[in-house]
Amino acid sequence: MVRVVSKTFDESIIKNVYVHKNAVDAQVQAIIANNPVYKPKTLASWLVKTVMVIDLTTLAGDDTRSNVTRLCVKAANPLSPEVLQKLGLQKGKVRTAAVCVYPSRVADAHGVIQRMGVVKEIQIASVATGFPSGLYPLSSRLLEIKLAIADGANEIDVVLDRSLVLSGKWDVLFDEVLQMRRACDGAHMKVILGVGELGTYDNVYKASMVSMLAGADFIKTSTGKEAVNATLPIGLVMCRAIRKYYQMTGFKVGLKPAGGIKTAQDAVNWLILVHSELGPEWLSPKLFRIGASSLLDVIEDHLLKNDTKLV
Repeated sequence: MVRVVSKTFDESIIKNVYVHKNAVDAQVQAIIANNPVYKPKTLASWLVKTVMVIDLTTLAGDDTRSNVTRLCVKAANPLSPEVLQKLGLQKGKVRTAAVCVYPSRVADAHGVIQRMGVVKEIQIASVATGFPSGLYPLSSRLLEIKLAIADGANEIDVVLDRSLVLSGKWDVLFDEVLQMRRACDGAHMKVILGVGELGTYDNVYKASMVSMLAGADFIKTSTGKEAVNATLPIGLVMCRAIRKYYQMTGFKVGLKPAGGIKTAQDAVNWLILVHSELGPEWLSPKLFRIGASSLLDVIEDHLLKNDTKLV
């Protein structure tokens, strides 16, 4: 369907929002408890699915062309031949969804992805708009988006100015995200909320809704640089906002948790949450991503050391 994004913000949509924190926390516990993954075959399937929705990420101050190259090669071949043989999978059947790098490293990533011939399989995502704080002039943030796209990025992870949320300037926030949407010019836009700095679950819900109304293709929990990043209760609040937006518009917006997802069980819990709240159709790279740098190694190690088989 063709998505229609309004040029004006209707603040009534986020009025009278109240999210009961204790109820959300209890609901998450119930969802996870009622959907255990015990069987090795089932767990292996969930973990392979997790690999295929990872945005394999490097956002370090010492990033170079060489470590971006290694990142791209790992994205194209995320599981070792030994693990693939154990699972009964052919080489090339499993890729990560994307690589995610700083704007200055996009050209490096694009060149490697092209040389490997996996342009259609692995997306190139770049953080932009004054990452991680968002506290830069809007003009420079918009230029950063355009420069990243010019260098080959087809997904842009923009970051909100959290001060606008904390001061309740929802119309200004809407206008900024709308301008970012236009600057993306066909590239997918993931909006990073920075949930650890939003203060309340109410603000998480409102920021999610405003971002979607302004054209976000995904809403993303965190930059990974905050003290609190992706947590399941916050994920539930964001899922409820996504579901409400879908009911309002008929358009499906994706979810990307990032930061703090360290273990195989953490990853599976996120898949369970999204499956339970939004449905199985959301468990694809088009609508669900996990931002991670070390998680892939953890999953590969788990698959290698445990008696898990797909066939």
